[in-house]
Amino acid sequence: MTMGFLDNTYIGNILTAVKSLLTGLGVTLREFFTRKVTERYPENRKTQHISERHRAMLRMPHDEEGNNKCIACGLCQQACPNGTISITTRTVTDEESGKSKKVLAEYHYDLGACMFCQLCVNACPKGAIEFTNEFENAVFDRKKLIMKLNR
Repeated sequence: MTMGFLDNTYIGNILTAVKSLLTGLGVTLREFFTRKVTERYPENRKTQHISERHRAMLRMPHDEEGNNKCIACGLCQQACPNGTISITTRTVTDEESGKSKKVLAEYHYDLGACMFCQLCVNACPKGAIEFTNEFENAVFDRKKLIMKLNR
């Protein structure tokens, strides 16, 4: 929008500034009267909706007997770009067949270094690990963020 002869004059610049100021004040006034959508956290913990797709903490589901699906292949550890997963395996010999196989000894996960990329979950061939949406993980000591996922 041009003002013709007032475009590059002192008065024209003042009118342009006033128009810009009134536009900004209009936006501010309109936002002042719109309904607020602020969440009252932590007061609304019971009613707060967290999306199912939210990734907050890695977990290893176990059955009733405490067994997990992990076959100790190490693909999750290799897929992790930050090195937040470290697994320790041991070799067990089957008494009946005499064959030896790797089993999971310890599965450590560093929540403080995780970037929640889900590459480890996608790499797992058995679906032994998954992300939950439990997001309250604040601690005073970073050592508490290193968890042993297998029991």
